Amino acid sequence: MPLPLIGLLLLVSLVAVPTCIVLLVLMLRNPPRSQSRICAVLALILGFSATAVYCYGWFSVTLGGPFPEVCEDDGASGARLASLRQEYWPLRNTCIYADGSTVEHLALSINGYVYVLAGLAVVLTCAAVLRHRRARLIPAGTS
Repeated sequence: MPLPLIGLLLLVSLVAVPTCIVLLVLMLRNPPRSQSRICAVLALILGFSATAVYCYGWFSVTLGGPFPEVCEDDGASGARLASLRQEYWPLRNTCIYADGSTVEHLALSINGYVYVLAGLAVVLTCAAVLRHRRARLIPAGTS
């Protein structure tokens, strides 16, 4: 992905998370509280947080990130480091040595945060949809 697009996604995510938090606080202060809407706003917060964490990791990899210093100059077989190959999903770096051997390094902390936040966002989205459908099926006069 091009650098401006990831920068724009990061900026939008960093603005959207606090905005959603303010919206959630306002929703909780002013009844009636719709549980499906609260779940939806929480899903937005987690989704935008996952996007921000991924964009941070992407910039980290693109700009040299935590990976290059992980590659040793000489491999286990004594071969010199020939090149680096970086991938953006999952965020990983491969050290390629002159004899053809490779060593992969994954950014587990960044990937872990993205997986957890995105997974929770999906779960909350499903919960919001189910709560909304359930609320529509129950007549207003019953509980």
